[in-house]
Amino acid sequence: MLIAKYQKYVLKFHSPAITSRATMINKETYFIKIWEESNPYIYGLGECAVFRGLSNDDIPDYELQLNKICNSINNLHPQDIDYSSIRFGVETALFDLRNGGKRIIFNTKWNQGLKPIHINGLIWMGSFNEMLNRINEKLEFGYNCIKLKIGGIDFNKELKLLRHIRNLFSADDVQIRLDANGAFTHNNALNYIEKLAKYNIHSIEQPIKQGQWNAMSNICKNSPIDIALDEELIGVKSYDEKSKLLEVINPRYIILKPSLCGGFYGSDEWIKLANKHNIEWWATSALESNIGLNAIAQWISTYSINMPQGLGTGSLYLNNIDSPIELIDDILTYNPEKSWNIPLEIL
Repeated sequence: MLIAKYQKYVLKFHSPAITSRATMINKETYFIKIWEESNPYIYGLGECAVFRGLSNDDIPDYELQLNKICNSINNLHPQDIDYSSIRFGVETALFDLRNGGKRIIFNTKWNQGLKPIHINGLIWMGSFNEMLNRINEKLEFGYNCIKLKIGGIDFNKELKLLRHIRNLFSADDVQIRLDANGAFTHNNALNYIEKLAKYNIHSIEQPIKQGQWNAMSNICKNSPIDIALDEELIGVKSYDEKSKLLEVINPRYIILKPSLCGGFYGSDEWIKLANKHNIEWWATSALESNIGLNAIAQWISTYSINMPQGLGTGSLYLNNIDSPIELIDDILTYNPEKSWNIPLEIL
């Protein structure tokens, strides 16, 4: 018989994380622990990484729903869980438990220390000088893929940042990804994108707010920069609705966050449909701790990936979970010689 319990944990940012939607100083998350009643010393640990203000799971009674699921753990399948972040946490904990409670979710070459994952260098919003310094730091570390969040400062200053990168490196040497987080409108998006395109941009995520399928389709058809869908995928749950979204919008890329896209099962379904429509994908974290980040990295490693992933968020926090995960320049690795150090307050 399985026993499950959860514990809230507040992750604290080193410095405020700014997007066009909000400024974050900390982020709440929930850890779920599952074990066999007969053997409480071996347990699986997952992370229910609710993303306030973005996730469909942002509901007032989130903890009540989480408690209900813990109490029903023996009578449900993860696919029956309607809350994406809770499904992700339960899936992770169950896989972990089945693999001996060693934080092995999917046993791949990555967590054997044999196949590192290349990541993009994420540039959070800030003042012009703050963003410039962050860009220079990433370039000095040798990142060959830089992702800038745009829409938070004067647009001409954002163009100046892009010009700075291109004065130093060509598109063959450094790939630039942009994330607008829905900052543009249907009426002005293409105008902005045309100006951005002068700097040989790889892709731009979510130029307009989600839910405007026809408008986004028009942008995808006419944009000189390839469009990637991110927030657009959130809350789209059924296979038929996912298929229809991809058919209507027909983006070049989709970006998967398992905590927001139906856990591993839902994300696998997105990938199958994307392959069917010749759409490429990469994955990013939804600002999880190292518990969730580890699970996503292992899941990604079950696929043959050939582009940088968005998994460089573990270093954002002052109080992250000590783990074997190591970030060396633009490489995310797992050191099997290191141990997990799970705080007692979580257990």
